[in-house]
Amino acid sequence: MQQPKIRIPTSTTTPTSSPPQSPLRSPRYRRSKTGRYTPPAPPAPNQSSGGGGGLAHRVAWILLSVLLRRQGIFLFAPLIYISGMLLYMGTVSFDSVGPVIIKHRPAPGSVYRSPQIYAKLKTEMDSDNSSADAISTIWKSSYKGAEWKPCVNTSSGGLRPSNGYIYVEANGGLNQQRTSICNAVAVAGYLNATLVIPNFHYHSIWKDPSKFKDIYDEDFFYETLKNDVRVVDKIPGYLMERFDHNMTNVYNFRVKAWSPIHFYRDNVLPKLLEEKVIRISPFANRLSFDSPPAVQRLRCLANYEALRFSSPLLTLGKALVDRMKERSAENGGKYVSVHLRFEEDMVAFSCCIFDGGQQEVKDMDAARERGWKGKFTKPGRVIRPGAIRLNGKCPLTPLEVGLMLRGMGFDKNTHIFLASGKIYNSEKNMEPLIEMFPNLLTKDMLASEEELAPFKNYSSRMAAVDYTVCLHSEVFVTTQGGNFPQLLMGHRRHMYGGHSKTIRPDKRKLALLLDNLNIGLHVPVEQNRRFKIIFSDVMFAIDGGIHFDFEGFDNLVGGGIRPDSFGLRERLHRFISFAVCRIVAITRKPVFPKKSKQLTQIGSLVCTFISNSAPPDEGGSALTVWVLISNESNPPPLEEGGSALKEKGKLKKH
Repeated sequence: MQQPKIRIPTSTTTPTSSPPQSPLRSPRYRRSKTGRYTPPAPPAPNQSSGGGGGLAHRVAWILLSVLLRRQGIFLFAPLIYISGMLLYMGTVSFDSVGPVIIKHRPAPGSVYRSPQIYAKLKTEMDSDNSSADAISTIWKSSYKGAEWKPCVNTSSGGLRPSNGYIYVEANGGLNQQRTSICNAVAVAGYLNATLVIPNFHYHSIWKDPSKFKDIYDEDFFYETLKNDVRVVDKIPGYLMERFDHNMTNVYNFRVKAWSPIHFYRDNVLPKLLEEKVIRISPFANRLSFDSPPAVQRLRCLANYEALRFSSPLLTLGKALVDRMKERSAENGGKYVSVHLRFEEDMVAFSCCIFDGGQQEVKDMDAARERGWKGKFTKPGRVIRPGAIRLNGKCPLTPLEVGLMLRGMGFDKNTHIFLASGKIYNSEKNMEPLIEMFPNLLTKDMLASEEELAPFKNYSSRMAAVDYTVCLHSEVFVTTQGGNFPQLLMGHRRHMYGGHSKTIRPDKRKLALLLDNLNIGLHVPVEQNRRFKIIFSDVMFAIDGGIHFDFEGFDNLVGGGIRPDSFGLRERLHRFISFAVCRIVAITRKPVFPKKSKQLTQIGSLVCTFISNSAPPDEGGSALTVWVLISNESNPPPLEEGGSALKEKGKLKKH
């Protein structure tokens, strides 16, 4: 019979060992009279462990006891850590320890290096006698896959009785005012209201007192919109009597920017029916873009059909267009227009650093203080010019525009019309652009002083002349966002049946490309049965290339390839092909000697791995990849003096 287990020893049983000690925080330890608990004495050291081990155990036990008793010591841990970091970084120094200076290498693309690149390529540019101009080669194949159709069909029926009068004040410059007019037409038509000819708000920056009829053909505006929107030049007197013939007494709606069209239906229309006259001021950007097709149609009708420049402006603009075509007769009357935003206020507002030195810093600080009164000097505001450049927010300099166009293949005989304000430090900044393109012209160079005299002191009228010449150019280049290029690109697409030759650089990728001092100039072109491939160190490094509009459509995957067909199958084929070559290159982890070439063929796909610069251990790029979707295996030859071919992006250094 088995003996039952006994938990508590009886008088006849003797425990083999003493029970374990209670934890230090156990209730077993009662507080003393002082209110503090008293930990037990440390155990006696084991005689067999030696005196050294016993002393170490005793010291550790005493230190642990002190820390547990004085827990406030832990509050000083952050202070000790911060003090150590300050000493390490050199902010706090002693006589025996000097300050530590840590230098950081600027991120690629964060520094303006275009002058060094131009100095390197200038000799090559001057000796370049190529005859194939990019105007006739880049857009050789037209897009045939689809067709864009204008949506500005005018109405033929009559109008219902008006719900009242809408008076708006268009603020800003020429193109911001133009946007306001188009939005006003759309809102008035949607609310079945009568639109009063918009009043142009005088602004201290543009300083242009021009009225609607000074810039646009007012009679033509009425005639074009007569079946869609009622337009009058003034409000009837019997209604204005209620407001003492003072427009400031009329109820003014404060509409938030980019308000949806239903806001006007739910909030503005009831007040319009009640008052019969309402005012909306300011009206710039007060209607969102995601509006119903009926509203968008009125916008387009106003912008592309109803808004025609006044006769004096139209006459001068057409005369300058004819002169540009005469100057470029050797290119079939085709010229390139460039909208350049490098005025002093634009450079100052961007907070970017170029190569002007201390004088540039003084000029920009003064311009920012004049225009924005302490906005950029607020406490806590941090300005990082390098990050701004990497983010593509810096305006392109005239030099960068020239490098970009020469890299694309536009030769020095190309005729360029430059639309811009007063360029900052124009003598210095415009010199390299004129050297690269001697046939660069402006409205001041094309027109006589007598022709420009009536418009000279009116910024909006002068901008209208630039708008007209750019509208009729073969290629339009925009270098900075804004109302001018956006309106112009849409207008050109409308004029040319949905497709226009427009170059819109991706300035983030361009900043990285123009940071490479080993960049080349040549633009080899390879044609195959499926794709048209364009290579350029300046312009078209794939996945690091420049995004620009080709035949009215944006590039699909990356810069550098212009497919003759934009079907889904071609897109998928192209994407998978590049992905396969990337995977092959990464998995093989090849080590390429300088100026070497290796081929890998996978079916009809040929991946060519080219090392055309110094190897990675010498500070150069590891390799570039050339992808040919055909059975050919002869890539363009390597060029001397730097990389001559980049496709599908630089792989990481191995």
